[in-house]
Amino acid sequence: MRGEFLDLDGARIYYYAAGTRGAGNPVVFLHGFPTSGHLWGDVVPLMPQGHRLVVLDLLGFGRSDRPTKHKMDVRAHADRVIAVLDELKIREACVVGHGVGGGIAQSIAVRHPGRVSHVCLVDSVAFGQWPTVLARLGRALAPAAALLPPSSVLSLLRRELSRAYRDPIRASRSIDIFLRPFKGSEGRDALLTHLRSLRADETAAIAPKLGAIAAAAAIVWGRHDRVTSLSIGKRLQASIPAATLSVIDDGGHFTPEEAPRQVADVVAALLRR
Repeated sequence: MRGEFLDLDGARIYYYAAGTRGAGNPVVFLHGFPTSGHLWGDVVPLMPQGHRLVVLDLLGFGRSDRPTKHKMDVRAHADRVIAVLDELKIREACVVGHGVGGGIAQSIAVRHPGRVSHVCLVDSVAFGQWPTVLARLGRALAPAAALLPPSSVLSLLRRELSRAYRDPIRASRSIDIFLRPFKGSEGRDALLTHLRSLRADETAAIAPKLGAIAAAAAIVWGRHDRVTSLSIGKRLQASIPAATLSVIDDGGHFTPEEAPRQVADVVAALLRR
């Protein structure tokens, strides 16, 4: 396993590569808001051999640069993922996305179908039905967020994230990692940039085109997801022709962390299709 930075249009994107190169398709893992590649840390070791595995920190998250002049919406993130594939000389890949990362995966599959061999959506945003947690955060922070102490902004976000976990010990450890880039006044401002960019425009626009996705697809959902309702997962399965739906009975929203074996098994089965 090795981590490196890529310079894309003046912004550094961090990724790490794992697994082995072989006959199998490369797999690219995309996290959502406000997490990082750490989300996939327990899934990656469980993946089958023969696949090149690439885990990204999207711009503005984890070890990647903070957002400055760059666009941070779903479509812009999707275009940067394509640029990463170009830099890594990956012609096509299985794209696995969680939360907002699932929206990014949908955008890639619809707008760049030749770059996607398989697509896996895990507790994903979709259509115009974005999570109420994002709306609550936006309403709570928008009016005077820039005047709030950074610690207060992080406390609000921490509280919302904690509600999405079923395992409080896991929640405490992971949330600490996810929120590191957002400490201090610059971190608060970066977080506000993300919040302003959390819009359903792109997923709503591509929704009528999901039926054109020819790649094999898998939908994975936690039955007790309080952030993205299982009804969204069922609608995604109905919209994408080659999609299966796997429901993790004891899963919440953060299934890659709380049910890594089940998530890895679904991705492995998808790669065999």
